[in-house]
Amino acid sequence: MRVTGREFEAIATHAGEAYLRYSFTKGTEQEVGFLVAELGLHPGMRVLDVGCGPGRHAHALRARGIDVVGIDVSMAFLRAAGPGWWVRGDARRLPFSAGSFDAAISLCQGGFGLLGGEDDGGVVSEMASVVKKGGHIAVSAFSAYFAVRHLEDGDTFDAASGVNHERAEVLDGAGNPADFDLWTTCFTPRELQLIGVGAGIQVCGLWSVRPGLYERQMPDLDHPEFLLVGRV
Repeated sequence: MRVTGREFEAIATHAGEAYLRYSFTKGTEQEVGFLVAELGLHPGMRVLDVGCGPGRHAHALRARGIDVVGIDVSMAFLRAAGPGWWVRGDARRLPFSAGSFDAAISLCQGGFGLLGGEDDGGVVSEMASVVKKGGHIAVSAFSAYFAVRHLEDGDTFDAASGVNHERAEVLDGAGNPADFDLWTTCFTPRELQLIGVGAGIQVCGLWSVRPGLYERQMPDLDHPEFLLVGRV
């Protein structure tokens, strides 16, 4: 099957606000606090949240006085996000003019990692194009090292594309389960660095992280994600 990048819409429609009950969403404040410091964000700045989902990072940034626009392909998630400036759109074709933002983020693989191993660099290039010169970009991505080392029963990892496939049970707001196919692209640190360079950004940091624990940890085999921070 060719992954189009829109498969996650069905999951979002089913889960809705229940998505925020999952444990990996509970570290938002720590993640945002770390990024505010690393990206040099302050009140009045304008930030684009690519693949914003139900808006957890956007809301946390707004609480710090930062002006945030969130974009996601899922209308169900945007509805669940509540009040805010939300745009439905594809991360591969951002509907914003050049230099519109002081920074851009794509976290929890929201717009960067759900494309089936294709167009990943295009997403980062699009993000770079809408950020002002000297502004920052931050993207998180699943670690290929971790995915292979801890491959779960029933999952398959395509070594050629770096895509992990799983059949995942997702609960809706009433606790009703449904099974979905989920394809997630995983990366090595070198791949992420090359994607950053290819997008024309200067890589400032690349660290191993986990949800709710963003820190300057050198890349290793034991953390499930990598965080790339770069300057346009």
